[in-house]
Amino acid sequence: MAAEREKMYECEVKRRRVKAGGGYEPFWKVKNVAVALSDADTDFRCKDCSGPVKLLGRNGKNGTVPYVEHKLSADAEFCPSGLLFKKATDGREARLSAHPVD
Repeated sequence: MAAEREKMYECEVKRRRVKAGGGYEPFWKVKNVAVALSDADTDFRCKDCSGPVKLLGRNGKNGTVPYVEHKLSADAEFCPSGLLFKKATDGREARLSAHPVD
């Protein structure tokens, strides 16, 4: 039996916007992973805990949908979107990543 994988189809991507005084400022925007790939976004993080994620399923095989999963198991254990958090029965509280992506 194959191990169950954590699959999140939405994440935050880093974007830039024009500042009122001129120049640009970065900000994070929630996007569907497939849309983010088609928009050529490159910086991704978890939308709930701000932790680092890895991008999977982007090779475009038939029937596959791109998704992200946590790089750090500690993030998956305490993120509301994490598979390990959802499976936990010890009453743990959700928290932000100890190593957030800025």
